[in-house]
Formats: sequence, structure tokens, C-alpha cells
Amino acid sequence: MLKLNSFIFIVMLFAISCSNNSNINNEQNEATAIPAPSNLNYEVIKVYPHDTSSYTEGLEWNGNNLIESTGNYNESKLRILDTNMKNLMNPVILDKQYFGEGTTLFKNKIYQLTWKEHKVFVYDPKTLKKINEIYWPYEGWGMTNNDSSIIINTGGSNIYFVNPENFNVTKTLGVYNNYGYVSNINELEYVNGKLYANVYLTDNIIQIDPKTGQVVATADMSNLLAKVGINNNPKMVDAGNVLNGIAYHKKRGTFFVTGKDWPVIIELKFK
Repeated sequence: MLKLNSFIFIVMLFAISCSNNSNINNEQNEATAIPAPSNLNYEVIKVYPHDTSSYTEGLEWNGNNLIESTGNYNESKLRILDTNMKNLMNPVILDKQYFGEGTTLFKNKIYQLTWKEHKVFVYDPKTLKKINEIYWPYEGWGMTNNDSSIIINTGGSNIYFVNPENFNVTKTLGVYNNYGYVSNINELEYVNGKLYANVYLTDNIIQIDPKTGQVVATADMSNLLAKVGINNNPKMVDAGNVLNGIAYHKKRGTFFVTGKDWPVIIELKFK
């Protein structure tokens, strides 16, 4: 009987130990779990016309002048618009072998990526005269800056911080959420210490912590066009006519968003 009682006691101790280990593991998993992004709600402020021949790849405000870079071979251009979305000067028409991509204004120079051509074009913002070309070894998708580095992505989950003089990479940041790495990161905008990005082929804009790469919030814009009275979604014409283009107007504190060949640019405020 003594041996049986000893055996039962040992079994009970083992069970208690396993239970304690399980609780500890669960607590550790909960502590290290990546939280799901919060919902980023928005309010529509105003709607503006947009040239439906502009396959928007990059969008950025320079004061009250809106810089837009567009894509597609034999159609790509760089143009400057006023607050009524009218051309302020003749746009730059890229040679037919170039596919325009993201753009940003950095230290009074406009930079424009190309998709697969490994070229970055640099322009004078007052005249749109090309003043330089820089080599970029990867694909070019979205581009923005944080006042010290130009920030680029290449269509994957990585974002690259580069030296604006030679485009050498100084930092690489992987973008992830609670499910893992997020691919198809596209148009970028850096605002008040956060990165905003379109996710290609989705109706989402994500807000990224640029220190860690974590997606902290997501704005679902699947009903955006319907909200502003556009019932004929451009994706019905071409599946590639997706949401793309984010520009922050610092003085107004609002965002301007559009899409590839969309008929409107929409001013909105995130809540």
C-alpha cells in the first residue's frame, strides 16, 4: 500500500508540474503575441476631379502644389497640380521605355522612381527640368521621405531607407502584422512619425510604425467610391485600377487619396 501511495503522489506532482508549465507557456505566448491592427476610420471632407488617363503611382503635396507620378509604358508622366487639380505647367512625359512609379519631394528636389528600369529621375520642382538620374538596383514601387532619408519599397514586404545622394540602402524594415509579413506594399506617405501605405490589389491603407515595421492600424476603403457617389468602380474596366496614391496636406491636416485611372481624388481625415 505504501508503494501505491508513493506512486500516486509522484503522478500528482508530475501533473501539477505539467499544468504549471502549460500556464507559464500560455502566459509567455500571450505576452509575445502581436496585436491585430486597430481599425483606422475616416471622414470624407471633399471630392475633386481626377484625370482618368492618370494611372496614379505616386502622390505628394508641395505646399499647395500636388505632385503626381503616373505609370504604364508609353503613358507615364510627372505633373504638378493646383488645389483644383488643374495642371500648373506642362507635365513631363517619360520616354516610352519607362514606367513611372512613386515620387517624393526631398530638400527641394522631386524624385521619381521607375518600375523595372533601375532609374530615379530628379527634377527642379519649379520648372520640372530634369537635373539628375540615379541608379536604383531593384524594382521601384512607392516612395516617400522622413526629412533625413528617402524611403522606398519594391513590391514585397520590405521598406528601404536610402541615402538621397546615391540611393545606397542604409536600413531595411520588414512590414508585418499579427499574421506575418505583409507583401505588396505600394504607395507610401510619411506623416507625423508614421508610415502610411497602399497594399496593392486591396482596398486597404495601412499605418506602419517605422521603428519596428509593425502594422498598427488598417483603413478599409472598399466602400470609398460608393460613399462619394461613384457607382462605376474603375476596377470593373480593369482589375488593375485599384486604390493607389496617398498625399498629406500639412496645412489642412488632411489626406488626399485616389486610384489608378480613378475619376476622383478624395480629401479625407483619419479619426
